[in-house]
Amino acid sequence: MAAQSTLQPNDPIIILYAYYKTVLAQKIRRTPRSVRLAGTVALLLSIVFSSYGGYKWWQRKSRERAVGRNLLRKNSGLRGKDGSRIIYVPYRNSTAKVTIYPTKATTFDAHRRLFLNPPRQARLGDGHSTLIPPSSTKAGLNLAFLHQFLSLLSIMIPRWRSKETGLIVSHGVFLVLRTYLSLVVARLDGAIVRDLVGGNGRPFILGLIKWCGIGSLASYTNAAIKFLQSKISIAFRTRLTRYIHDLYLNKHLNYYKVLNLDGAIGEGIDQFICQDVTLFCSAAASLYSSLGKPLVDLFVFNYQLYRSLGPLALTGLLSNYFLTATILRRLSPPFGKLKALEAKKEGQFRGLHARLITNAEEVAFYGGADIEKLYLNRSYKDLRSWMDGIYSLKVRYNMLEDFVLKYSWSAFGYLITSLPVFLPAWGGLGGILELSPDSTGRPGRERSRMKEFITNKRLMLSLADAGGRMMYSIKDLSELAGYTSRVYTLISTLHRAHAPAYHQSRSGPSEAYSLSDIQGTIYQGFDGVRLEDVPIVAPALYPYGGDELIDSLSFLVHSGDHLLLSGSNGVGKSAVSRIAAGLWPVYRGLISRPRRIGADGIMFLPQRPYLSIGTLRDQVIYPHSELDMRESGKNEHYLQRILDEARLGYLPEREGGWDTKKEWKDVLSGGEKQRMAIARLFYHEPRYAFVDEGTSAVSSDVEGLLYETAKEKGITLVTISTRASLKKYHTFHLTLGLGMEGADWDLQRIGTEEEKMGVEKELAELKERVSKVHELERRRTEIDEELQRVFVEGKEDELEKPHYLPTEEARLQATR
Repeated sequence: MAAQSTLQPNDPIIILYAYYKTVLAQKIRRTPRSVRLAGTVALLLSIVFSSYGGYKWWQRKSRERAVGRNLLRKNSGLRGKDGSRIIYVPYRNSTAKVTIYPTKATTFDAHRRLFLNPPRQARLGDGHSTLIPPSSTKAGLNLAFLHQFLSLLSIMIPRWRSKETGLIVSHGVFLVLRTYLSLVVARLDGAIVRDLVGGNGRPFILGLIKWCGIGSLASYTNAAIKFLQSKISIAFRTRLTRYIHDLYLNKHLNYYKVLNLDGAIGEGIDQFICQDVTLFCSAAASLYSSLGKPLVDLFVFNYQLYRSLGPLALTGLLSNYFLTATILRRLSPPFGKLKALEAKKEGQFRGLHARLITNAEEVAFYGGADIEKLYLNRSYKDLRSWMDGIYSLKVRYNMLEDFVLKYSWSAFGYLITSLPVFLPAWGGLGGILELSPDSTGRPGRERSRMKEFITNKRLMLSLADAGGRMMYSIKDLSELAGYTSRVYTLISTLHRAHAPAYHQSRSGPSEAYSLSDIQGTIYQGFDGVRLEDVPIVAPALYPYGGDELIDSLSFLVHSGDHLLLSGSNGVGKSAVSRIAAGLWPVYRGLISRPRRIGADGIMFLPQRPYLSIGTLRDQVIYPHSELDMRESGKNEHYLQRILDEARLGYLPEREGGWDTKKEWKDVLSGGEKQRMAIARLFYHEPRYAFVDEGTSAVSSDVEGLLYETAKEKGITLVTISTRASLKKYHTFHLTLGLGMEGADWDLQRIGTEEEKMGVEKELAELKERVSKVHELERRRTEIDEELQRVFVEGKEDELEKPHYLPTEEARLQATR
């Protein structure tokens, strides 16, 4: 029997290829000789110029690689005028250039309406809710999920000509190619079985060879689909992470406000950024494959089965899809809500571990291992109970899902493929062949039936697989809805803190000193530090109001007028620096301060010194990078002089050089940490500096040298401290916490007669208290004796002391 081609002549791909091949050959034959000659010359010129351009491109790349190797050794990069940064990373045996573009402010403004003012149909609230999205919005397959996903998609795919679009298009091409290969494999499978049953050796061997060739192409296609899916996931995560970082870490101090003022996210923002964004991007990238490919398969395979089995089979298939989707949708648990709550509980458990790591030394001093273990076990028990409940739901749902999608669909597939045999009038092309008078008496009728059955069975299996993945994707979509809700909540909260967009509640007036009651102003560009009628308020989480510490505070610091701010604990000393720095809101009044942070501006040294990751050089120049240091014309010799002035000149030699990387918060002592903060002050040389208990762990002699050095560099100091010895380095003294309620304050110039009278008055009060020491001791003795007397109810006499208690004479001798 002659070998038959396994690809039918009416295959659409073959028809298109033959048509365009014929059209191209006819056009070439009809083209005049002169046009052919001109085309040949143009081709030669394009080859020459392309070679020259390629040579120039190779030269430019060589120069870039040389610059990259140089910058890589220096751990540095290049900065563009538009704020972009070019860095070089190791790649194979060379370097690769990576350009990082910052997110524009106009992009944040354009996206703000998507996250803070969603359409009413999405049911995501009206912007007046404390939570984003509000608690009434459930994570699931609804309009809210559609709006949230499309909003995030506008970040992940910012424009049609982006890299992500190219990856998605390439992924789609391979998905369509895999569908076409499935059709080819189905036909080839039927032909191989037909030749095997018919005993046709040569066509059977040729079919096996084609099978191996198509299998190689299909294997490459499957690998490419997985590879492109992972690339899409990484591209999505890169876009989202850079967007979040630009919105999270900027001059608006959103990283502080989200944690300490907003309260919508809490302390688990690290899980939002590190884990939830990753899971969302992976689910979003797989969604295109789990929905796009099965959808294409459904259309193509249904069309092929419609041609082979007739309209009755297509009607049955579509009815089966809708019935299955309805059953699974009705009986599917709310996986989106369950996943969102699971992620929240994971974040709480992870936050407890992070809290223990941060405060390990304090817990160790208190011996709090048992109570911390109790907290961790309790949180894990809650998480485990929740996950056990989810798994039990998944077991029941998976049983139903497998039975419906595997066994019931397989039985229905056998029923559909039998239509051409038992109901040939409704069996499409297969039924026509059964009813054909020429085919009834042909000896190869059984083999034709076998071929059609195997082909249809292969198509049905592929169709069942596509339909199964579509149905399985309901659960995946529900989980994606949970991840989408988490990431949308993160970005919406960041936008609210960035705007800021805290609205008053519609149910009534907002609380005083809440984030919706900010009426103060910060003016940046003033040569000095000025507070005018500013209340000192410790803010609370939105929407609650803060606690007022001082009703109204006013002072002015000019260049050279050093201010010492003192008072008892809890009166609001550190709050003044937080409000001046913009960390806490200015609820009323006016604050004027320099515009820049750092050189020729203002700088704030917190009460707890912060040591970053990186080298010893990075500790001195923080928050500058090495690139910033080089651009400012400074080098390691200058840094060594800075450390000498801060009495830390021995550190480079002791730690192994400027490029040494260590966990510096564990390496340096308390005094060294504070002197490192002073070294940063000397490096940046601001005009004004707030120093909050910056020398509490430094000896008095070194403290004096540091203050004198700072004043010599022209730095005007605003010191927050309780050390009276620091008065001699300052011009003014601001005392907080005066009065009966501790809400008054007093500002005096140091060295004036009024200030001396105040000191003398304080000394007189101390002398008066000392003169009353003997009287107070006598009164204490009387109280102790009275407390030691014991009376029995119903008796007038005092109960005698037990014999083991010391007598009064023995107690006095022991005291002496």
